[in-house]
Amino acid sequence: MQDKAPDLGRRAAEANAKFLAALAVMVFLAAGTLAYWQGWLFLATFAAWSAGTSVYFYHRDPALLEKRMRAGPSAETEPLQKRIQLFTSVVMIALVILSALDYRFGWSAVPVWAIVLGNLLISAGFLFVFFVLKENSFASATIEVAPDQHVVSTGPYALVRHPMYAAVLPLASGIPLALSSLWGLIVVPLIFLGLILRLIDEERHLRRDLPGYEDYCRKVRYRLFAGLW
Repeated sequence: MQDKAPDLGRRAAEANAKFLAALAVMVFLAAGTLAYWQGWLFLATFAAWSAGTSVYFYHRDPALLEKRMRAGPSAETEPLQKRIQLFTSVVMIALVILSALDYRFGWSAVPVWAIVLGNLLISAGFLFVFFVLKENSFASATIEVAPDQHVVSTGPYALVRHPMYAAVLPLASGIPLALSSLWGLIVVPLIFLGLILRLIDEERHLRRDLPGYEDYCRKVRYRLFAGLW
């Protein structure tokens, strides 16, 4: 087991708490009420997966947890990636707020089964991300190549080159449904666009800086969805 920084657990807990607090503020302010069981279930789903994943990697791969905590536009070193990450962050915020506004003003009617499905899609996305992180300890939240990094081509990486980005699609699609919104779904393609822009630029860096990645690309043809693209 790798050595853990003494304050890593505290910092991870604080980061999760701040993220969930910000998420709660967006959801309930936009909804205009705390009597929003869909919002509470959504937050509980996010909290359980975020905390559970952090606890697991704190004990099993603290170096990976440390890298995953350095995220967002300000953590990127490449100007293009800063812009892409800023775009994706704004779109994700818009997704949550629009979905909660939809609930507030009753723009669409979402049955209970679809709300449950939304939370299941979120859980499926988190679960797939978890398995990807277990397979690849180099999966930083920023575009970088570590000095000891090597190409990972096992597990989900044997099927597609960017399995973690593929996991974002069910997760993002589940958010508006979980928040009882159909109008929020119109934002999901913009998130997908941000992911495509990010992975294309990421591959340019990996082909240049990571030995063996060019051969890996020839072996694994598909970027996101096996048999499609």
